[in-house]
Amino acid sequence: MSYQPLTRKITKHQSQINSQISPWVSHLLYSLGSYFIIPTFFGEIKITGQENIPPSNPVIVAPTHRSRWDAFIIPYTVGRLVSGRDLRFMVSANEAKGLQGWFVRRMGCFPVDIQHPKAGSIIHSVELLQDNDMVVIFPEGGIFRDDKVHKLKRGAAFIALEFQLQQPHKQVEILPITIRYSQPYPSWQTNIAVDIGMPLRVSDYLKDSLRKSSQKLTQSLQAKLQEMSEKNTCDRI
Repeated sequence: MSYQPLTRKITKHQSQINSQISPWVSHLLYSLGSYFIIPTFFGEIKITGQENIPPSNPVIVAPTHRSRWDAFIIPYTVGRLVSGRDLRFMVSANEAKGLQGWFVRRMGCFPVDIQHPKAGSIIHSVELLQDNDMVVIFPEGGIFRDDKVHKLKRGAAFIALEFQLQQPHKQVEILPITIRYSQPYPSWQTNIAVDIGMPLRVSDYLKDSLRKSSQKLTQSLQAKLQEMSEKNTCDRI
């Protein structure tokens, strides 16, 4: 996946992507997930590092991706009921279709073509960061059932750096998160371990070209997730 720097200042609604949060859908799904589905379906849920969640800055949440359940676990661990902030997921184009897509879009999610990302999805991510939102991007680019951190795509770093270049007075951060299930395919009473790491300050990486900076930021994120994953693997769940 390759990116070219955006050549002009991003203004609101430039992406022409409409992603809005429906208050009643969001409240319903957050309540069902946090108070009923997750506590009932899963066994022990171990969460560490919630004190690392930025309280107000624009944030890219960068979790490892181990199951479709991650879309419930991430809001449960860092979403509205924990941080007071809604999450805006970047999802694959297929997930934004049909009945599932109806709910996905009303939860503030927006689609991206994973293989051939278009400028609109990138621009919309920057627009959301301009509103101090928390944007969730799975940097591995897909679901992996093992405990290894797979090679990261550069999309999250590119978007964060593009925003920081255009909004130097704001501080955008990338929040690394590892998720581990006690079974490769989570089922009834599967245990979960979620570790939320210290956020990476994107402005620290604005020292080279956008290409080199995105490579270095991606490498730092990869190293951080790897370190957290190894720690999680050593912990019994």
